[in-house]
Amino acid sequence: MPQFAPTLRARLPALRARQTRSGRLGYILSGHGPAHIVLFSGAGMSLKGWEALYPGIERIGRVLGWNRFGLQGSDAPRGRQTGTLVLGSLRELLASTGLGPPYVLVAHSLGGLFANLYARLYPREVAGVVLIEATHPGDHVALKKHETQIERALARLLALPNAFFRRNLHAELAGVEDTVRELEAAGPFPDVPLRVITGGLTPRAGMMSPGAVGARRANQQELARLSPLGQQVIAQRSGHFPQMTQPQLVLRVLEELLAQVRTS
Repeated sequence: MPQFAPTLRARLPALRARQTRSGRLGYILSGHGPAHIVLFSGAGMSLKGWEALYPGIERIGRVLGWNRFGLQGSDAPRGRQTGTLVLGSLRELLASTGLGPPYVLVAHSLGGLFANLYARLYPREVAGVVLIEATHPGDHVALKKHETQIERALARLLALPNAFFRRNLHAELAGVEDTVRELEAAGPFPDVPLRVITGGLTPRAGMMSPGAVGARRANQQELARLSPLGQQVIAQRSGHFPQMTQPQLVLRVLEELLAQVRTS
């Protein structure tokens, strides 16, 4: 298994922009490996949340990351950010950049709902999925309930004023119930290699009650059972952002998944 010891300082590629029917999207596209990897960020998170994976991820595949509406380089959201709207704009972006399927979807937090829906709606386009502390459909009530805490946590994590991402966060969380309904109406999750990376650290008492923590852990296990080729990986030194706190682990898991894709 290759070791991804950092040899260069992590830095994202230059941000580009493409127009879609729903508005302009900011994105990055780089890498030279054989896989086609698509990154799905969490609620309120810009591409900055993936920076620690670079440049290692570029050796694994051709990687497209994008900012959903309301964040850096993308237009403000025009309406409810439902799954079908989000995926429609993404598919336009993919087509315009020439990055064709099959894709490996790598999704963090709320991005996991969108990746889950993509895999169900377009199973022939998906080779594998990595879910990182991903939102389970059953988590949506807790998400909306804790919107203020999520906003404060993002402000601390990103060292940015709340106003930078508040509108985007609110618009996305307002569309979560619609996205969950779209998931329920979609087809089954495909039988593709799947990894669910779960943070091993327990959230602080002020963020989640013990009951909510237990329910979330059960939901993470359930996500790993979406595919008969699914496995859960515990990021022991991480909370909700393993891609930032244990990037080498995430890269190893991605490489292992791609090895399984090639042989399955």
